[in-house]
Amino acid sequence: MPFADVVSYRDVVSYGAFEQVGAVADAVLYEGYLLYPYRRSSPKNRVRWQFGVLLPRDWVERDGPVAPGISGSADSWYQRTECLLRATHAAAVVRVRVRYLQMQDKQVEAVDRDGRRRPVESLRTADGAVHLSFEEAVARETELVLPLEELVRGGRTAQAGAAAGVEAEELPGGAGRTVRRRREVRAETTAVAEPLAPGLYRLRVRTENTGAAADPRAPRGEALREALIATHTLVGGDGVEFVSLIDPPEDLAEHARGCRNAFTFPVLGGAPQECATGPVMLSAPIILPDRPQVAPESPGDLHDAAEIDEILTLRTMLLTDEEKAEARATDPRAARIVDRVDSMPREVFERLHGAIRSLTPAAPRESARPAWWQEGGDDGLSPTTDTVLVAGVPVGAGSPVRLRPHLRGTDAQDMFLAGRSARVAAVFHDVDGSVRLAVTVDDDPAAELHGWYGRFHYFRPEEVEPLAPPGPPAPAGEAHDRLRRRPQT
Repeated sequence: MPFADVVSYRDVVSYGAFEQVGAVADAVLYEGYLLYPYRRSSPKNRVRWQFGVLLPRDWVERDGPVAPGISGSADSWYQRTECLLRATHAAAVVRVRVRYLQMQDKQVEAVDRDGRRRPVESLRTADGAVHLSFEEAVARETELVLPLEELVRGGRTAQAGAAAGVEAEELPGGAGRTVRRRREVRAETTAVAEPLAPGLYRLRVRTENTGAAADPRAPRGEALREALIATHTLVGGDGVEFVSLIDPPEDLAEHARGCRNAFTFPVLGGAPQECATGPVMLSAPIILPDRPQVAPESPGDLHDAAEIDEILTLRTMLLTDEEKAEARATDPRAARIVDRVDSMPREVFERLHGAIRSLTPAAPRESARPAWWQEGGDDGLSPTTDTVLVAGVPVGAGSPVRLRPHLRGTDAQDMFLAGRSARVAAVFHDVDGSVRLAVTVDDDPAAELHGWYGRFHYFRPEEVEPLAPPGPPAPAGEAHDRLRRRPQT
């Protein structure tokens, strides 16, 4: 390989920052890999690989060029990450790690009486085990370790693809074998840096599928065999720090707005803290907040975004023996999930019931905060008729507002609603004594539908600007019992 600086992470010493985001990066890598109930026969597991998919360019553009955006749920042939970094010393080094899945066909072959092998969908061997044909995936990663000065001089391009391969495994009793086949994936990653100010740079990392489709008119499922799947990028280094693009320092806001990301969204990684910079960036095809974390109570990945471990664990426990057997035969990762759930100690399961991390210290007795944990603690509250004062204006159901989400500590998706007009649907009192306004966005074509079944955006009173003069809120229309549900934190 001509690129001597493409190395395994095991060969480099200072990777602490990368390892801090390892669990989150793995969750991105395997998001949607195989969903509950983890069986091949489940319809949801017949439509997979939905995020960060980089296919051959001639397949993607057979009907025209793709429109770039930050959403990684759209198929593309490339992915571009741009972020800001500061150099803290002259010998700064940047590390770029590109990770993805390579599809692998698992084909079960049975042996006929005449000794010939033929492909089958399933095969039960003499020991009672069932073996299923399925589409698996193999994790791949490529890493570049480059001095910042080289990035500024023009950077470097490295091969990021994966070779074709075939492995066969004989099944017990000579009943047949399992053959795993992978097609070659051709790809390359380019990293370059642009000086913006003394000690400040814009880093650009671009990963492309450079292969040609075997058949540009083939169905997507066939083209995936030549694709990078769940592609995402980790960026760290020595002597560098990265700037939040969600909440940049005021003096860097204009530079942050100049970063152009395509089919990915970079966020700071690492432990939660009140700081607009950090030692590592995670550029994922799924929109995340700065410093995303996996809950410490979670005993392992269940392959669902924002997964609710307790519910998924309970449902997995309740699978029949036949369903569990099919899940185990479908994929080794599914087998590990089922085995982990079946052997989960009671104390581990009890931790999944939930944890409230946002409670503030107890308020004085005269506080009006309701005690939700006491029977009747929410008596007298009505989400559809309660109001809250915002800039001297009573705001409640029916009130028109302008959305002004905070720049710091705000969900990334809420930032896209800044400046939009909305209408308040309800006023909710949360368990920590705070207030949330449930709103629907005015120019959302599904606003009426969201209001009907109770799906809203939630903002604090200080994150909205009243658009009506002082006075009672406008009529909100028919109130639904579903609005009495408080939002969860």
